[in-house]
Amino acid sequence: MTHALRPPNVVDRQVGFHQLLMAARKKHFIDGLSIALGEIDPNLVKEQLSKLVPIDVQRILAKAGLRDEHVFPIPAVLEAKPSLTGYYRLLLGASQKAFYRSETGMGIFKSMEELGTFNSKQKDRLQDFCEVMVASLADLIRRIPEMTDRDLRELPLLTFGSQLQGSHNTRIGEAAMKDVFLAIADIVDKYIIERGAKKLVVKNSTGRLVTITRSSDPDVSITESIGPQVHNKVAIEVKGGLDFSNVHNRAGEAEKSHSKAKAKQFRDFWTIISKKRIPMKKLHAESQTTTEWYDLGELLARKGTDWEDFRAKLTGAVGIPLSDSPKST
Repeated sequence: MTHALRPPNVVDRQVGFHQLLMAARKKHFIDGLSIALGEIDPNLVKEQLSKLVPIDVQRILAKAGLRDEHVFPIPAVLEAKPSLTGYYRLLLGASQKAFYRSETGMGIFKSMEELGTFNSKQKDRLQDFCEVMVASLADLIRRIPEMTDRDLRELPLLTFGSQLQGSHNTRIGEAAMKDVFLAIADIVDKYIIERGAKKLVVKNSTGRLVTITRSSDPDVSITESIGPQVHNKVAIEVKGGLDFSNVHNRAGEAEKSHSKAKAKQFRDFWTIISKKRIPMKKLHAESQTTTEWYDLGELLARKGTDWEDFRAKLTGAVGIPLSDSPKST
C-alpha cells in the first residue's frame, strides 16, 4: 500500500519567520550595518579599526576581499546604530541566552540589541565591549582564513534561525510588536526628546509634546498634550500571529481593542496585520472600527506602498515633516 505524501503544515510559521527576517535585516545584519556606515565619517571608522583589529587579521581579510568594518565592532558604529550589537553576536554564533547570561557581563548591552537604545553606562563600557568582541571574532577569522562574503552573510543566519525556531507563535508575535515599535521610533527619531523601551516622547513642529506608548489595548497609542489636557489621537493594533487560517480571529481581536479605544475618545484606529491573500472585505467585516489597514510584512521590511502610507499618516498624526522620516530601503 502506497502512503499519500503530505509535508508538515509549517507554511504559516515560515511566513512569520520571513517577516521577522525582513525586520532583522535592518537591525542585525549587513543591510543595517551598511546604512550605519554610510552615516559615519570613514576616516573615523579607519582610525578605530586600526587601533582594534590585529594586523594579521587585517591581512587575512584583505586577501579575502572582505572589509574589516563588516566583521569587527567599533564604538562609532554602535553609537550610530546600537541594535547592531546583535549583528556581532550572531556573527560570533552566540545565542541571546548564552551571550547575555550573568557570567559574561554582557547583560548591560542587551537593550542596545533589543531596543536600539543607548545610555551613558553603556557608552562608558563600549570600548571594552569592542575589544573583547574583536578578540573573539579575530579568532574566528584566523580559524576560517578562506572566509567569503557569502560566509559572512550566512553565518549569522544559522544562529538567527535557531533563535526563531525557539520562538514560535506567541514570542514571534511579541517580536513583531517590538520591531514595529522600533520602526515607529525610526520615523520620528529626529524629534524624540525622551526615549524608553516602551515610551517615546516627541516634540512636534508646533512645540507640543506627543507621546507614543507600547502597551496593550491598544498595542500602541499616540496622544498629544495641549496645555494640561491630553488628547487621544491614534490607537494601533499589531497582529503578528502565524496561523493563516486564524487571521480573521486576529482581526476580530483588533476590533475589540479598537472598540475600547473608541470609548476613550481616540480618533483614528489602525490595524497592522498580514494582508497578503486576505480579501479586504473580510477584514473590514471583522473590524469595522479600523480606519487604516497596514501589511505587517511591508512595515517590518520598511518598503512598499503600505510602508510609505504608514510613514505619511504617522508623521501627520504626530505633527512632524514627512521629509524627516526614513524612506523605503
